[in-house]
Amino acid sequence: MRKLEKLQILKNVGSSWFSLGINVLTGLFLSPFILHRLGDSAYGIWVLIFSVTGYYGLFDLGIRTSIVRYVSKFAATKETENLAKLINTSLFSYACIGVVSMLVTLGVCTFMDHLFRIPAEFHSTARWLFLMVGTSVALGFPLGVFGGVLEGLQRFYIMNWTSTAASLLRTALIIVVMNRGYGLLTVALITVALPSVSSVVRGVVALRILRIGFGFHYLDGATFRLMANYSWITFVVLVAGRLRFRTDEIVIGGLLTASAITYFSIGARIVDYASEVVSSLAQIFVPMSSDSHAKGDMNRLRKIMIAGNRACAFIILPIAAILIILGRSIIEAWVGSKYIGQSYPVLVILIIPFTLMLAQSASGRILFGTSQHKMFAIIALVEGVANLILSLLLVRPYGIIGDALGTAIPLSCTMLLFMPRHVCRTIGIEIPTFLREAYRLPLVACAPMVIVLLLLQHWFVAHGYRQLAVQLLAAGAVYGAGLLWMFRTNRAFRVGDLSAANRIESSNMPA
Repeated sequence: MRKLEKLQILKNVGSSWFSLGINVLTGLFLSPFILHRLGDSAYGIWVLIFSVTGYYGLFDLGIRTSIVRYVSKFAATKETENLAKLINTSLFSYACIGVVSMLVTLGVCTFMDHLFRIPAEFHSTARWLFLMVGTSVALGFPLGVFGGVLEGLQRFYIMNWTSTAASLLRTALIIVVMNRGYGLLTVALITVALPSVSSVVRGVVALRILRIGFGFHYLDGATFRLMANYSWITFVVLVAGRLRFRTDEIVIGGLLTASAITYFSIGARIVDYASEVVSSLAQIFVPMSSDSHAKGDMNRLRKIMIAGNRACAFIILPIAAILIILGRSIIEAWVGSKYIGQSYPVLVILIIPFTLMLAQSASGRILFGTSQHKMFAIIALVEGVANLILSLLLVRPYGIIGDALGTAIPLSCTMLLFMPRHVCRTIGIEIPTFLREAYRLPLVACAPMVIVLLLLQHWFVAHGYRQLAVQLLAAGAVYGAGLLWMFRTNRAFRVGDLSAANRIESSNMPA
């Protein structure tokens, strides 16, 4: 791997993890801070409305991923004119989507009371909250174009530094206003305004890097069709993603109570934090694989897949072990012991299939980066529909645990039965070779840490941050020693033999 490329990866991943660390720390502090001041019902409404507006992401229509894909491609092939057409056409498309989103927001605000089981005293607050969040999302569509441009240029570190600054400022402002007695709407205003400011800053930086022209004469039908041919498949993935991961709070809010959303969201939020750690690394594999595919370098693409999934497994396997073994202690230290009984089972049920998914994060990004994600989109949509049906069937008899099972069962099937076979056939590598090269070392590194965690849990159960820190430091030291040995011996990211004996004929992709 070229020295310049290694430096770029280091800057991107390092800044991603730093930004994520800040976001996790502020989230760990703010979530109980807001929860205990607002109460279970108000906090549940907060989670519900952000979950509903999360469905606005469907209006993206897959345009964001097409921006990343083709900015990376056109930058690699020095096609400046096509870059200008791509960005201008994307801006116009997103502006139209933003208008539609605003109209939907106004319509939903009118019928908020009839759609969800919201206590009468929160009806007015819920409407204003939805209006504020919906407006922010509508503005975020055209403003988000430049974030996609920076990702396509592999300038993730710019995205990360602006995100870090916004997180720190948001935390400080929320603490100040809540200590002065302000409530839910003021917190929401701070939460939705700062991302828009960050997007404006990213736009200024992106334009200084590219220096392209703007105008209606850059709007191009051929470019729109190019984006549409790629993004319609991504749109199916977006729909599937909402069904797979963003229906739980809505199902619970419609069939149970607002406070039940709070108990579910505690376990689910911890899993989300784990997902973000891996995603902050995996995002670099879309432009990297797109660049390799554009240059026809299939051998490098295979190495990216193996080394990328191995890196993701190095991260998620120890996190999953910690959450399963120490999950009760983490919840007690974070938000209080009264949430353990319902939130911990949700955490365990979700973290197992999410671990299977996150350990293969590089595989999914490579499918997107090489435009080979059509079959994955179809399977993900089927999984999403199954998720929704199972959640609706199981939530009444089993409560929030049933809803978690509705997510876990289809996701496990996809990640065990479909993803490894499909990606290996697409890239052109034997499944045993892929599994051995990608996951043997992470499993070996994680085993001693699991033993240490089980022994520590047997000797004493942590009830606060100090005791929890002792267990985490001991387990981390053991795992860190194993990783250090692998890095010192150059085993951590060395890819083994990928000769013809370990490869198969790839499908749908030129060799």
